[in-house]
Amino acid sequence: MPIARSVLLFVLAALLEIGGAWLVWQGVREHRGWLWAGAGVMALGLYGFVATLQPDAEFGRVLAAYGGVFVAGSLAWGVVADGYRPDRWDVTGALICLAGAAVIMYAPRGGN
Repeated sequence: MPIARSVLLFVLAALLEIGGAWLVWQGVREHRGWLWAGAGVMALGLYGFVATLQPDAEFGRVLAAYGGVFVAGSLAWGVVADGYRPDRWDVTGALICLAGAAVIMYAPRGGN
């Protein structure tokens, strides 16, 4: 169950960070207004709190693993929110990042 909880926290963190950045982008670059940007800033702040809920106590490990989730999540967000179509290299790179995240976070450490 700790792995499932950790994965859910990574997904929630990605939704908050990527969604927050997208809202800021929409507010500023797409001229949708400061309410959009402000909502994005709030989501980005919540992302920081969600990251602290990971069961692993090592900040560097959690953030390094999250980087892989961020890469894959950013591509997925682009598909859903902006109609982006990743090519095979985007997908391959995202899968490599997710594999790296899994190794960093969930590999047996034997007491380390």
